Amino acid sequence: MDKAPQWRAQLLAKKNELRGGTFRDASMAICALVAAADGTIDPAERMRVAGLIGSDPVLQNFPTDELRDLFEDNCNRLVDDAAFGRAYVLQQIGKAADKPTEAHAVAQIGIMIGNADGNFDQDEIAAVREACQALRVDPQEFGI
Repeated sequence: MDKAPQWRAQLLAKKNELRGGTFRDASMAICALVAAADGTIDPAERMRVAGLIGSDPVLQNFPTDELRDLFEDNCNRLVDDAAFGRAYVLQQIGKAADKPTEAHAVAQIGIMIGNADGNFDQDEIAAVREACQALRVDPQEFGI
């Protein structure tokens, strides 16, 4: 995760390419997937991730309220019905698979969300790996 500053710079350089609804939806889906990686999403974790979403310069192409609503919807789906919620969230993530720039950016956002608390644990790593499958991106590109 020592590459996070490098990835942040890459994402910022591609910010203008990351304006579409596919990227927006996939990004909010991976945020929820990583937040729910341990099987629960407590209110403090939701608030922490929502704060990160609202302050991330790469995501400033989109209205903050819109991003938070998408994130909350994905979280609620994961909590209300884990199996169907997970399938829905992975489907949202997979929409970016046909756009390599977006697919890589979505994976990087997932890693940065997982590592935001300084502890990118095994559950979060597994969630990002699963997202990488949906994105058709090799997780080894990111050292996971």
